[in-house]
Amino acid sequence: MKERNTKLTSPEIGALWGTYMNNTMAWCLITYFLHHIKDSEIEKILQKSLDFTNLRIQKITTIFNEENIPIPDGFTEKDINLTTPPLFNDPFALSFVYNMGRLDMIFYSFAIVNTARHDITSFFSAALSEASMLYEDAVALLLSKGLYDRPPNIPYPTEVKYIKKETYINGIFHKRRPLNVSELTEIFFNIERNYFSILLCTGCLQVVRDKEVKDYIKKGKEISTKQIKFFNDLLFKEDLLGITTVNMEVTESQDSPFSDKLIMNLFNTLNALDISLLGHSLSTSLRTDLSLQISKIIAEILSYTKDGFDLMVNRGWLEEPPAAPDRRALEKNE
Repeated sequence: MKERNTKLTSPEIGALWGTYMNNTMAWCLITYFLHHIKDSEIEKILQKSLDFTNLRIQKITTIFNEENIPIPDGFTEKDINLTTPPLFNDPFALSFVYNMGRLDMIFYSFAIVNTARHDITSFFSAALSEASMLYEDAVALLLSKGLYDRPPNIPYPTEVKYIKKETYINGIFHKRRPLNVSELTEIFFNIERNYFSILLCTGCLQVVRDKEVKDYIKKGKEISTKQIKFFNDLLFKEDLLGITTVNMEVTESQDSPFSDKLIMNLFNTLNALDISLLGHSLSTSLRTDLSLQISKIIAEILSYTKDGFDLMVNRGWLEEPPAAPDRRALEKNE
């Protein structure tokens, strides 16, 4: 129950607005996957994900109506075409739930710590719990089907150690120390995310007809390929072998199941999340060769995101989030 006369703060409006946009986008994708899914176990997880998504959309709609805030356009059935053949095989749908579960847990955690009104924190706490539940279900099913990508293993430590030399952080001019567990974690999940991105790019490139959008997706695929190569080469140099994910094939369909607006907004969302996750990688990477490369990757994705922003603005595909009033314009009576 909302507190009496307590208006929503800007972080609360922003978190709800972003959640609405992301969930209407997810609704389109999950609805499409469900329409074509053949695997009954994956179907069960997809249906649970769709139920949670519908519930969140309904709750945010109710909150915005109560607060007299316009409901965003978001994404609807107009952005998907269920008459097209499947673009991805069933395991990709499971991988989608797994990846979205991980990203949702991060997003909803941020939302919780930035909100104060009881009904809003309760909403995001429930959303976090649902995302965690879906993630656990997806991991369990990936494991049972032999589709879960295994991070690198290291021998268990046998003693507590302290860093004794400043060269611990230097990976350029001095002999490089072995990668620590925090760095290995970030490398693994970066590679995993980019394999998912490459599959997404591969599918979209088969069905998109718009040359500008197609060129944008091609560039994204090149960036992901470059990241995988760098991090896998780094693992090989450490005698840790590279990471090759389980094959989740794209079909041969050339009919687009998604609107170009949906595709571009999905890429925009994934870019923003990738920048955030790479920033976390940068904060935990103590070897200079690794941190410098991550900084370069972040700069490249920022530039790539700007290209996508310009394209979407020119096409009228990017919905504007709520913003503070322009006081200077108001002072001038503009």
